This record gives sequence, structure tokens and C-alpha cells, in this order.
Amino acid sequence: MTNLFGGGGKFSISQLLPFAARCSELQSHQHGYRKASMGAITRAVLIIALLGTSYSFTAAQAATTQAASPAPAPAPQTSAPKEQKVKVFKYTNRSGVTSFSDRAPMHRNYQVIAVSLSCYACNLRSTVDWHNTPLHLTAYRNSIVANANHFGVDPALVRAVIHAESAFQPQARSKVGALGLMQLMPETARDMGVDDPLSPEQNIRGGVRYLAWLLQRTNGDITLATAAYNAGPGAVERFNGIPPYEETETYVKRVRILHNRYRAEMASDT
Repeated sequence: MTNLFGGGGKFSISQLLPFAARCSELQSHQHGYRKASMGAITRAVLIIALLGTSYSFTAAQAATTQAASPAPAPAPQTSAPKEQKVKVFKYTNRSGVTSFSDRAPMHRNYQVIAVSLSCYACNLRSTVDWHNTPLHLTAYRNSIVANANHFGVDPALVRAVIHAESAFQPQARSKVGALGLMQLMPETARDMGVDDPLSPEQNIRGGVRYLAWLLQRTNGDITLATAAYNAGPGAVERFNGIPPYEETETYVKRVRILHNRYRAEMASDT
């Protein structure tokens, strides 16, 4: 048993490794562009794995408890599932190491980070009707048009990605640390010249620039570019196509639906 993140409870590392292993698929390095940092992703996933759990038990105790008590029948779902949000407390421990916890540390300054468990279109249980959900046709019009023209990207695709990533919420934060309208990882934001990922104008500029780079890397294949936006370009190249991750496959389908709808609506306005 190992004490994680400098405080709080304990949890078996073997139980958390699958989370970290899955996240390694998001990492890619080429030309200095990185979809995500493995260290940041691993820490964030381990945090999420801990949150909401009474994690002072051992694996053996858990197995004994499970054997002794039959699992309760699942409660019927009476409403649409909602995206779960949690608070993570970021602070520096006595050794000077940046630490994370689901509990506010005592006698230390800390930062509260609001964490969402998935991007808007990544929720596999989403009940959104993607063929009919209202579109955002005017929000951030100037920034989207200017950057789409500058980097040679279809503005309808830019709107589709923003819709899929954050539902046009400029303060959106993901479980792995992605920020803003186009959910830029801090490393990607820096690579794209973004100083403040929560600035809508800067986020759009960096996100469109990154999307343009992915399109160039995939020879203009929108499906592969959007798959790379979600899972990382390294995963797309490794599998020579859309990675076989349910979240990525779902994300690509929903972005395609949104892209077609935005393109049709925007064409009718011209």
C-alpha cells in the first residue's frame, strides 16, 4: 500500500495502474507538440480514481466485504446522467513537492481546481441528441473566422470541435488538466504560443493552430485529425487510424455530426 500525493488516504497502486496505462495513449511527441503530459495525466487520473472513495481500506478487506455482502440491486435511473464534477486541492507539501488531494490541507495555502470528468462529447452515457441539440452560430464569431482563415481550417469544424470539447464554456476544465473552449493541455497551449488558455481569444487561436497542424499531419483527413485531437496523434499513427478507444470513437462520430450541421447552417447564412 502506498500513500499518494502527500496526504489523505491509501490505495493499492496495482488498482490504479490501468488508469495510468490508458492515459499513456494520450501522449505524443513530435516537433515539440504534445497533446498531453504523461506525468500530469497520470497524477490527474490517480486523483480522480481516489476521489469519492473511502480509500483507507485494503484490497483484502474489500474482497472480504464483497464476499460477505451481496451487491445491492442498481437503482433505476430516473433522470439523465449528469457530468460529475469534483474539487481537487493543489498545494505544496513540506518537502516542496506539488501535491494533490480531495481534502483541503491544514495549515497550508492551496488552490482549488474544479475538475470535470470528461469533455462534453466524450460522455459515453450522454443523452444529448447530437442531431438536434442547439448550435452556437454566433459566439466568438470574429475570433473563429479570423483564426480559421489564418490557419486554413474550416470554421464549421472549429465550431464543431469547440462544441464537442467544452459546449462553448470558456472556463471549462477537464480531469486531465485541459483548459478553455478548445480544451488545450498546458503543454500544448505553450507550444501553440498561448499564455492564458482561459482567454477565449488565445484559446481559439491556439486550438485552431493545433487543429491545423493535426490536419496537415493527417493529410487533411478530418476524421483522423479529430481522433488525434482527442487521443493524441501518436495513438492515431500507432493504430494507423482511429484508436480503438470507445471514448475516441464516440467523440469522432459526434464531432462529425456537429461539423455537418454547422457547415450546413453556416452555408445557408452566406
